[in-house]
Amino acid sequence: MLNRKECILVNEISTLRRHAEAKFSAKYRKWAKEHLFESMLPGDIKARKENAAQQSINAHLTERKLAQRVVSYTDRLFKQAAIEWLVSTDQPIQALEHPKFKEMIDIVARTTNGVKIPGRKATRAEIIRTFKTHLTGLRSKLNVSKFYDIALST
Repeated sequence: MLNRKECILVNEISTLRRHAEAKFSAKYRKWAKEHLFESMLPGDIKARKENAAQQSINAHLTERKLAQRVVSYTDRLFKQAAIEWLVSTDQPIQALEHPKFKEMIDIVARTTNGVKIPGRKATRAEIIRTFKTHLTGLRSKLNVSKFYDIALST
């Protein structure tokens, strides 16, 4: 017979991996690196999980791009921008005196990180939503549905 030590064979992967890590981890890691294989030793798996947890936090952080240089406010600069807006969009001169324009400027003046101007689709959707809300409110105030029921029954 062969002179071998008696050994117990175990078919559980986790036990085999712990054994491999304890007895010949350096050889295993060298082999894994040479064959572009991801190490399955318990310590290596734990280290990857810790690194992955850190990476998932970093994935949520986004680097802010430098915005265009924000020019400090001056009355002269605002006047120039307002006149350019009037001319380029073919607005009447009275648009600058409109209360809603003044309200919009007051709101924008409170921002600290600039203004995000909605696109056409978002603006259209908001106008339609606002219209429907006002129409529903008007219907409830005028009791239109009850009026139609009465008119149809006579």
